[in-house]
Amino acid sequence: MYTKIALMSARSILGAAAVACTLFAGAVAAKDHTVIVALHVGTQGLDLSQPADARTFYTRLENAAWIACTHGNRADLEPSDNLRVCYEKALGGAVRSARMPMVTQIYLARHTLQQAAAYGIEVVQVAAK
Repeated sequence: MYTKIALMSARSILGAAAVACTLFAGAVAAKDHTVIVALHVGTQGLDLSQPADARTFYTRLENAAWIACTHGNRADLEPSDNLRVCYEKALGGAVRSARMPMVTQIYLARHTLQQAAAYGIEVVQVAAK
């Protein structure tokens, strides 16, 4: 699954996460051409309703975002011109696409509501009584 179009198997959907077919669209350069890198991030062996497993999955998303924006698992690619922006965009897109409450909570523990909004991450806030 290394295409720009999100293709998900039933198993991935049920597992809640072939979230990365297009999530880590890190733009990197190969000679004089821009290349879009897309990585698949799976949930094999994880129950995303469990906090520890959600943290493990979030770490997988972080690692994939880093790889996509740096070398894309290819020796002939150069990192993105703005590594931090690429990484944050890839990670934010992954969290948005995952639509998993615990994964979103982990993201929000490290990012602001404004950052979440910038990447289209839906945040449901409940007013205290």
